[in-house]
Amino acid sequence: MNVTINQSIYIHFLKVGGISNSSVLQIGSTGKMQAVSQLYNTGEYEAPAEEATPQGGPEPLVPLSPF
Repeated sequence: MNVTINQSIYIHFLKVGGISNSSVLQIGSTGKMQAVSQLYNTGEYEAPAEEATPQGGPEPLVPLSPF
C-alpha cells in the first residue's frame, strides 16, 4: 500500500531549547527515517586546520555543550 502525503507547513515562530549532533528536528510526516552521516573534503585539504583560538565577545544565543 502506497500513501502519498502532501503538506504545506507555515512556521511563524520556532523555539528550540537545545540540539546536539545526534538530535533530529522533524517538521511534518515521514514514513521511514534512516541515519546518514557524510563527510566531504570539497576543498581537497591534505592536513587538519590549526586549532581555533577564542576571540572573546558576546555569549552565543544558543548555549553550547562542551561535549
